[in-house]
Amino acid sequence: MVDIRSWLYQSTRPAVVQRALLTSLVVGSILVLINRGGALIGTGLTTGDLVPIGLTYAVPYLVSTVSSVAAGRSQTRTLEAEHEASDRTIESLSRVPGQNPNPVLRMTRAGRLVYANESSAPLRAALGIEVGSDLPADLVAELLEAATQTPPRAVERSAGIRTFSWLPIDVPELDLVNLYGTDITAEKVVERFPGRNPNPVMRMSYDGRLIYANEASEPLVRTLGVEPGDPLPAEIADRRHDWLAGRGQEPFELQGDGRWYAIVPVPVPEFEFINLYGTDVTARKAVDRFPDRNPNPVLRVSRGGILTYANPASEPIRRALEVEVGAPLPTAFFGRVEAAMGSESSDILEVSIDERVFELLVVSLYEFESINLYGTEVTAAREVAAANRENERLLLNILPPSIADRLRHGEEVIADRFDEMTVLFVDCVGFTELSSHLTPTALVELLNDVFSLFDRLVDRYELEKIKTIGDAYMVVGGLTPDPDGRSHVARVADLALDMLDEVQSYRTRTGTRLEVRIGAHLGPTVAGVIGLKKFIYDVWGDAVNTASRMESHGVSGRIQVSAPMYERLAKTFEFEPRGVVEIKGKGPMETYFLTGRNGPL
Repeated sequence: MVDIRSWLYQSTRPAVVQRALLTSLVVGSILVLINRGGALIGTGLTTGDLVPIGLTYAVPYLVSTVSSVAAGRSQTRTLEAEHEASDRTIESLSRVPGQNPNPVLRMTRAGRLVYANESSAPLRAALGIEVGSDLPADLVAELLEAATQTPPRAVERSAGIRTFSWLPIDVPELDLVNLYGTDITAEKVVERFPGRNPNPVMRMSYDGRLIYANEASEPLVRTLGVEPGDPLPAEIADRRHDWLAGRGQEPFELQGDGRWYAIVPVPVPEFEFINLYGTDVTARKAVDRFPDRNPNPVLRVSRGGILTYANPASEPIRRALEVEVGAPLPTAFFGRVEAAMGSESSDILEVSIDERVFELLVVSLYEFESINLYGTEVTAAREVAAANRENERLLLNILPPSIADRLRHGEEVIADRFDEMTVLFVDCVGFTELSSHLTPTALVELLNDVFSLFDRLVDRYELEKIKTIGDAYMVVGGLTPDPDGRSHVARVADLALDMLDEVQSYRTRTGTRLEVRIGAHLGPTVAGVIGLKKFIYDVWGDAVNTASRMESHGVSGRIQVSAPMYERLAKTFEFEPRGVVEIKGKGPMETYFLTGRNGPL
C-alpha cells in the first residue's frame, strides 16, 4: 500500500503530468491522423469513433506517466545510495579530527561549513559561524586559491585578539576542503613586539645561534661580528645552559659602538629560544663614575625601598626624610615613589624642605631592580610662579580678563566701540551725613562690606565692574558676549533687583541706616585703557551720562531706568511708570521704576 501511495504521489508531480500530457497530445494526434484521417476529411467522425480516439490519447499518457515515475524512483535510489556512502565516508573522516587539539573544519567548495571539531569553538565564536553557515566570501576565495598551490599555502586570519593559521587541503573526491587550524597568537606577539622595542632585543636558539635581532640591536650585532643564523660568541652562547636551568639570569654587560648595554636573558621554552633584552646604560655608568660631582640631588633606591646610594647634594633631602644609605625610606614617602612609577600623568614628586622645594624625577630601572631619584631645586621657580599668580590676580582686579590678555600680548592703545552697552550706577544715599558719625576705619569697613556684596553679584551675572567713585559703584553689561544667550540688559536688571535685596538684608543684619539709589540706561559707548601709571579701564559716552542721571535723579531705595531699557524688558520684568522727569543736561525724559521680575530667573 505504501508503494502504491508513493507511485500515485509521484505521478501527480507537475513535471510528470506535463511530460505525460505532451506525450499524449503528440503521439495521440499522430495515431488519430493515421487511423481516422480519411473519416476526418471525408464523411466525418461518428459516435462510435469517440471511444477509440479517447484510448488513443489515454494510452500514451499512461505509458509516459509510468516510465517517468519508474525513472525517478530509480534515480532516487541511486542518489540515496551515493549519499549513504558519502555520509559513511564523512563519518569515517570525522572521527580523527574530533580528537585533534587544534581547530579542524571542513567546508564545501561553495564555502559552507559542514564540519567543525570541538577545538575550533573559539575560532567559530570569533568569526560568528557555525556548522551549516557560510564562511566570509573573501576568506573562502583565499582558502580555495591557497589549496591549489603545491604544497598548499597557509592562510592567516585574525579573529578578535587571536590569530590563526589555516592550512587548506583539497578533497576533490568529496568536493570538500579540510581546514587545519593552529593558534599562532603568541608567536605573532613574540615576532611583532621586539621590532617596535627602542632597546636592543636579540633572540638565541637553544644551540647558541643568533636567530633574530631588532634594529636597535645593530650596534651590538656589528660589534659581535654576527648575523642571524651565525653562532654567537662563546662568552654568550656558553651561558645558555645555566639560563635554561634557571641559573645565572642576572644582567651582564656588552659594549657596542662605544656604548654600554645591560643584557637580561629570558628563556622562552614554548618556542625553544632565549630572548636577550638590552638597555643602554652608558649614561648610568658615566654618572656612577662621577656621582659626587653632580650639583643636583641623586638617590638610588632598591625595589624593597632601601636607599642604596645618595650623592652629597642630596643631604637636605636625606635629612628631611631622616634616612641614610643602607636604611629603608619612610613608608609613606616610598609609597609616593611607587605611585609615581605607576602614574600615567606624572612621574615627578615634589618635596618641601626648610622652605626649599625640590622636584624628584622617578626613573625605574627594571633591569637593575632599582629606582633612581633625580632632584632639581625649584624654590626660585616656585617663588616666581607665586609672584606671577599674585600679579595676575591684581591685574584682573583692575582690568577685565580680555583686556588684560590684550595688554600682555603687547597692545599699547586699547579703545573699542560698542553699539550697545547697559550701564548701571549705584549711589549710597546720605553717605556724607552717615560718614560724619563713623570713624575712618568703620567708614571703610562699611563701604568694603557693601561693595563686596555687589562684587559677588556682578560675578554671578557675569558682568563687569568698571570702578568705584567715592560711595558710587559703576557696572556695565555687553563688554563680552552674552553667556547662554541671555542678554546683558536682562542680567543688569537682575543685578539691580538683587542689589536692593542685599542692602535690605545688610541693614537688617547690622542695623546700619544705609540706603542706595540705582539708575540704568543702555546705548552706544566707547571703552578703553587710559594712563601709564595707575591706569584704569573706563567707559565713556552718552549712555554713561544718561545712566548716571537716572541714578542721581532717582529715588532712594528704587531703580530708575530709561524708556529704551523699559521697552527692551517690558515683557520679562515688572515696571512702574514714573512719568516725565526733567533730567539735567538732557531735558524732559520718560522714566520708569524697575520693581520686579515676571517669572523665575
